[in-house]
Amino acid sequence: MLNLKSVDASIDRIPILRDISLNVDPAETIALVGRNGAGKTTLLRSIMGFTSCTGAITFEGRNLFDIAPHQRPALGIGYAPEDRRLFSRFTITENILLPARVAGLDEAETKRRLDRIYLVMPELETLGPRPAGSVSGGQGKMVALGRAMMLSTRLLMLDEPFQGLAPVLANRYAEALGKLREIDPTLAIIITESNPGLLRRFASRMVTVERGRIDSDVATVAAA
Repeated sequence: MLNLKSVDASIDRIPILRDISLNVDPAETIALVGRNGAGKTTLLRSIMGFTSCTGAITFEGRNLFDIAPHQRPALGIGYAPEDRRLFSRFTITENILLPARVAGLDEAETKRRLDRIYLVMPELETLGPRPAGSVSGGQGKMVALGRAMMLSTRLLMLDEPFQGLAPVLANRYAEALGKLREIDPTLAIIITESNPGLLRRFASRMVTVERGRIDSDVATVAAA
């Protein structure tokens, strides 16, 4: 489904990724692990079109280099950046619905996708009327996940979702991902994380990034 071949990426002419090749199939949950600064975030940003890249990136047979960054979510790609980037004056519900409005989804499809989000994270429906700027950092991560889910019909990418979360919220986030996998088994998921132990129980594959290169691609057995 998603294929990266010999991808190099730079930021301000500084090389970050070097000769990255990676295949992601439908229904896979890829744990992209590595130390801070290894290039994990840049890899996700390159898929979204936010860096200067060479090589090849295709999604379901389409060359992503031919598709503008703002058009890529319409392919069914949802992305939650590490810093959440919520609109603090909007309510939580408005933040979640924003991608649907930008994408021009009709009312019925928007409701279907919103119901899917609430099935995974019912607390977001309860918190919906609150301004996004009033929630905790952990709650904000859940809102960012919900917003990304609004468009992620084929691929969901989460950048360091567990970073800074208290153990209780980290477990709740993991439960939400498990529920998402249960109700949407064909969705491909890529999660970046500095601590691979957090992802071993549900990742189908661990991919290690070291100094801008894929150091190893190790199959793992997800916990039952």
